[in-house]
Amino acid sequence: MKKILLAEDDADFAGVLKKYLELHDYEVSYCKDGEEALSISLKEEFDICILDVMMPGMDGFTLVEKMDTDTPFIFLTARKMKEDKIRGLKLGADDYIVKPFEVDELVLRLNNILKRSEKKTLVAAEDTIAISSFILDTKRLELKFGTAVQQLTVKEAALVMYLYQNKNTLLRRDEILKAIWQNDDFFSGRSMDVYISRLRKYFQKDPAIRIESIRHIGLEFKVG
Repeated sequence: MKKILLAEDDADFAGVLKKYLELHDYEVSYCKDGEEALSISLKEEFDICILDVMMPGMDGFTLVEKMDTDTPFIFLTARKMKEDKIRGLKLGADDYIVKPFEVDELVLRLNNILKRSEKKTLVAAEDTIAISSFILDTKRLELKFGTAVQQLTVKEAALVMYLYQNKNTLLRRDEILKAIWQNDDFFSGRSMDVYISRLRKYFQKDPAIRIESIRHIGLEFKVG
């Protein structure tokens, strides 16, 4: 059974949602607020998290920042503000669902995210890969530049590997999305833009490495 961490301050809604998810063979750990969710996330491992944005005390956004985990997560919210959705994307959310919603749809989204997550196992011929002045440690998920070490998430490392394996080649956006996100919809596209921005910051120390965007087509990972 896949384990879900559910953080939701509406106890009645959470109770119904928990029972429904359990009917679909999920094991659900329910937390009434962000503090409780953070505490349990440090003690147990979960396959995916469902987090309400507007919780008293510690909201969903703050909770994710403090969790420091590669576990996929979905935000639930009653607000339709564009700013909230963008912030959720920047935090690496795998989905963002506005209440009210059909629980059947949530289950389908959970299944899809978990399938994509299972396909993201890194496969590399070597434990370390030299990318100009950087060293990518594929086992420890670390990007090293001299004595500086940048810890990567699973998705960041997978993206770096994919770009490097296709270096100095123009890649279409849909190619990258299908390879790393297994989906080329709008939400995945915005998520990819966030990850590309992060990688640009990581590699900016080496002028021989550039990630160049070609409008409406894709991008090229240039290594001199």
